[in-house]
Amino acid sequence: MSDGSASNQPTVDDVMAVLRGVIDPELGTDIVELGMARGAVVNPDGLVEVTVALTTAGCPLRAQIQRDVRSRVGGLPGVEKVKIHWSELTQEEKASAMAKARFNVAQNAPDTAVPPTAKVVMVASGKGGVGKSTVTVNLAAELARRGMRVGVMDADIWGYSVPRMLGVEGRLAGAEDEKKIVPNEKQVGDGTLEVVSMGFLVDREETALMWRGLILNRAVQHFLEDVRWGPVDYLLIDMPPGTGDVQMGIAKMLPQAEMVVVTTPARSAQKVATRVASMGRSNYLRIAGVIENMSAFVAPDGASYEIFGQGGGQELADELDVPLLGQVPIDAAVAPGGDEGAPVVLEDAPGPAGDALRTIADRLLEEIPPVDMASCTARIFEAAEEALAKLDIVSS
Repeated sequence: MSDGSASNQPTVDDVMAVLRGVIDPELGTDIVELGMARGAVVNPDGLVEVTVALTTAGCPLRAQIQRDVRSRVGGLPGVEKVKIHWSELTQEEKASAMAKARFNVAQNAPDTAVPPTAKVVMVASGKGGVGKSTVTVNLAAELARRGMRVGVMDADIWGYSVPRMLGVEGRLAGAEDEKKIVPNEKQVGDGTLEVVSMGFLVDREETALMWRGLILNRAVQHFLEDVRWGPVDYLLIDMPPGTGDVQMGIAKMLPQAEMVVVTTPARSAQKVATRVASMGRSNYLRIAGVIENMSAFVAPDGASYEIFGQGGGQELADELDVPLLGQVPIDAAVAPGGDEGAPVVLEDAPGPAGDALRTIADRLLEEIPPVDMASCTARIFEAAEEALAKLDIVSS
């Protein structure tokens, strides 16, 4: 260390510069860019005081951040001692830090064929049997019914069920003008569904796919890279249950995606669902909300029976600090609708489950609004060029 003279001391800018080498292990971005490094004070006696705000006061990674700060700042000429003052980010600052981390990860994301303007929604669950696919196909159908173009990617490679539930048949074909897979399409109201599933590539629906992690990942990678997705407003991904290789692979390829977690009222399902949310956040995905399925059985006389317990969805939403997008009751019309390729939201009188899913679609549009290209600079220039062309004016 130096003699601590003022001429040999670092400046505050020097301290903040070396702090850019301290990476938050969870968010993968330096603590200065994330706003976690609040500032520094350089004292005449060689003591440097640094204020660091954590995402949570009890952050388990605090020790590692502390070591890195002490090591980097302590290595500056003229520094005799490093003292760290700890604080906590506000909710607004946490949101800002997460947005910065997601942006940085997105810059290094592998290329996909998903349009950059598409809102990607991963519909995930901690375990199977909670109705995740039912929720996915009904939300997709409802968005299409409202006039949107919606992509549906059945990433549940082992348990593919989307083709039957949406009533879409046929093998996937290739585009004649390029080496791309063309999704199967279905018109719903004024909108369109573009559907890709392993179910379109096997000879029989009963065929079992006995593939392991690397092959499964490659199949999903093809769905993202080699499918000619149209100008979809939304891409809904029916995720495999749990937190395996496929889920992490998709998360890394689509860091811009949002995640919706489906659970049931049971406490056991809620605890398992927490894990998939944790996986999403570890990959810098935003958890847009929770959907509680099978909330209660509604009898024809209107009486409600909470067969699978109560409160799991709200408790999960509270734990994750995200909104509960809705609760879908048990409805006898849901199962036959799925078997016949007729999602309940498309019925003229949808019933309790269909009504709930339509309301959830409203909430989803609020939480993840579609991109308004009309307000984008690129679209404004495009419109201007079209107007100039009509006037036979050549722009420079």
